[in-house]
Amino acid sequence: MRCKLLTYFKMLISNGPAKAGPCVRFAVLVLALGFAAPASAQIFSWTDANGHLVVSDKPQHGQDTRSYTVAKSESVRVTRYVTPNRVQAYDDVIIEHARRNDVRPDLVRAVVQVESAFNPYAKSPKGALGLMQLMPATAKEFGVINPFNPVENIRGGVAYLRRLLDRYDNNEQLALAAYNAGPNAVDRYGVSIPPYRETRDYVSKVKRIAGPATLVPGTKIFKVVEIVDGRETVKYTDKAPK
Repeated sequence: MRCKLLTYFKMLISNGPAKAGPCVRFAVLVLALGFAAPASAQIFSWTDANGHLVVSDKPQHGQDTRSYTVAKSESVRVTRYVTPNRVQAYDDVIIEHARRNDVRPDLVRAVVQVESAFNPYAKSPKGALGLMQLMPATAKEFGVINPFNPVENIRGGVAYLRRLLDRYDNNEQLALAAYNAGPNAVDRYGVSIPPYRETRDYVSKVKRIAGPATLVPGTKIFKVVEIVDGRETVKYTDKAPK
């Protein structure tokens, strides 16, 4: 029953409240009343200027906003709201370290958005800390003394992201998968994105926010097919294969 209700809730997010039938709206009500939780939260939805449905835990003033009460649950997650001021507060640091490490600033911003929603004090249940959610071992390796210091955290996080990009020949998807699940997991699955739902969702979200990489005019991209443990692995790189 719980799986069916979550499916109905996903239908609501995909189709919008205007297209949701009474069963879906009822499912959201049951979600709010039926799940055991210490507290409940409000989810707000509205349609933006492009006609896209937006779902957030923060209301949007000036919009025809609908709200739904849902119990807090690890099974129901929405994109975290980020105010423009919070993004701008760290933009100079992001640009500085992105340039130092030859990483796209848009990619760094997207990682910060998905990892912490630009909250410098974010802490995950697994122990990842700060804006770019550095694990303690990674923070130590890159000389980050205080992971809750935005400058230190971004410096270490971007340097680590650069290392992963080097490891996977500037393949952003593989680097992001390694950032989320660890390079050992990427390598274990034939140098490809591991079949973990969390990792695949993570890569998709970051790439969607960051947008496509802009190539320098004249750059050549090579398609390389490797055989790893009897499986074909396709990689794209700007470096000519040996």
